[in-house]
Amino acid sequence: MYKKIFIIDDDEVSSFLTEATLAEEAFAQAYECYHNGKEALEALLPLLQGQPAAPLPDLILLDLNMPVISGWGFLEALAPYAAQLQGRCLIYILTSSVDEEEVKRANENELVAGFLHKPLIEDSILRLKQARR
Repeated sequence: MYKKIFIIDDDEVSSFLTEATLAEEAFAQAYECYHNGKEALEALLPLLQGQPAAPLPDLILLDLNMPVISGWGFLEALAPYAAQLQGRCLIYILTSSVDEEEVKRANENELVAGFLHKPLIEDSILRLKQARR
């Protein structure tokens, strides 16, 4: 079981369904939902900078197309912290996009552990369970 999962998605229905699906599987102890990359960065960056001394999320499910700061912008902002994140926090793209260029771009990003399609299905959940440390 994961301790903490961040769900970053501007679609509130999608966030709700993702959290409900994972909660049904007793997937994590805690879920935090953010509606854009900026909100998520405001919560995550202090953890990476050691203030407060709270644990990082074990898993981040990240939508790509969001207002304010997109998923791509979120990943760019985290690039300087790649070493701190690796081995401690898995980031999966969770999107409804079927654009092959986005899949390719995600696979080339060192912070991205994988690419999943919405809504989460049994195969995706199994994949996330197997990625668990």
